[in-house]
Amino acid sequence: MTNESTPKVPEAISPVVSSEVGPDPETLERKNRRLVRRVLAVFFLCAALFGSYQFGREQGKTAPGQVASSVISPGSVMFSNTQSQDKTIDFSLFWKVWNILKDKYVDRNKLDATKLFYGAIKGMLAATGDPYTTFFDPEEQKSFNEDMTGKFEGIGAEMGIRDDVLTIIAPLDGTPSEQAGLRPNDKILKIDGLKTTNMSLEDAVGKIRGPKGTNVVLNIFRSGEDTARDVTVVRDVINVKSVKLDFRNDGIAVLRVSRFGDSTQQDFADAVAIITKKNPSGLILDLRSNPGGLLDAAVSMASLMIPSNQTVVWEEDAQGTRKAEKTIGGDVLSGVPTVVLIDEGSASASEILSGALREDRGNVTLVGKKSFGKGSVQELVPVGKDMSVKVTIAHWLTPNGNQINDKGISPDTEVGITIDDIKAGRDPQKDKAVEILQKNK
Repeated sequence: MTNESTPKVPEAISPVVSSEVGPDPETLERKNRRLVRRVLAVFFLCAALFGSYQFGREQGKTAPGQVASSVISPGSVMFSNTQSQDKTIDFSLFWKVWNILKDKYVDRNKLDATKLFYGAIKGMLAATGDPYTTFFDPEEQKSFNEDMTGKFEGIGAEMGIRDDVLTIIAPLDGTPSEQAGLRPNDKILKIDGLKTTNMSLEDAVGKIRGPKGTNVVLNIFRSGEDTARDVTVVRDVINVKSVKLDFRNDGIAVLRVSRFGDSTQQDFADAVAIITKKNPSGLILDLRSNPGGLLDAAVSMASLMIPSNQTVVWEEDAQGTRKAEKTIGGDVLSGVPTVVLIDEGSASASEILSGALREDRGNVTLVGKKSFGKGSVQELVPVGKDMSVKVTIAHWLTPNGNQINDKGISPDTEVGITIDDIKAGRDPQKDKAVEILQKNK
């Protein structure tokens, strides 16, 4: 996969159309749109000064990447590019508040202008009401980049904001979060005793991550339980291999994809090459607890499983204009009967791939539980050295035009997994997939 400067992320965490596509007019048009977005993002960065400073007050004593001696006080700061072209809002209000804070705040000598500046940007983006539109300061940008490579220190769980509550989207395979028993849709009410109410996703991630061997205590509430409870998770180095391939004795291939990261596209292609040589009788594509990631990875993977020039996903922008992302050739698996496993932790790119397979092919069955329902696309726009804005640029729809945001994708055959199943090592969802494929031989 080739990354461009403004990756689109149909998620959280975590693209652009694959660079395997030649420089056709659509590609040139897309690049032009991205250039416009970059210009707009720079404007928004400047305008952010006129947002809320509250987020900045809640940050630590030192700006990301700075030592205490480098703190810049508000009184000594000079701003450039402060003139706005917007004639409908009196931006002097921001400066009034800034001066009040500088002159009257009890601990004004401890204020850090850099943190107030970052906080203003975050406040403006938070005011959109969209938890996926956010600002990455240098430290958060570093964490995001680590997410995409699949190596970082923490608990290994993808999270999101659902119904204004911090929620586990998916614990990643083999990570401390999975080992501690965290499950999709667990609500995180406190982190080390600190309430998560009104906490941004980035702040929550920053508090949960930490050095290998240290503990974080999450107070969680799980549907079906009467009370919340504390779960202690020991942080570790998270190095997630996103693709795993196994073959059953009956000739069925089981392909597990846990995320759509930087290496997923190539790892998936390598696995598909092995599958085609084995000529399996059927394929189980396991996308359970896969929180998504890069859109170009989803399109590339779909291209190996769906005939050429078929729509993988529609992107619908603010004007209601729809643009199709299509398969780019290379299909070798569309003739193989396939069952896709999904659950409440299948989100974003997982839902895109699941929806495309079901609607573009006649030999695909979805088994499991209804997916998470993440139906928007984000673009990562650099706005300075080691800083970026992740902004929702479109909603996505399935090839047949179905909107899944907050709705999810319902399986063709619904099968759940109980706590007793997990404890006993049973997997009724995979068992149903095998049953369907064996019946259709």
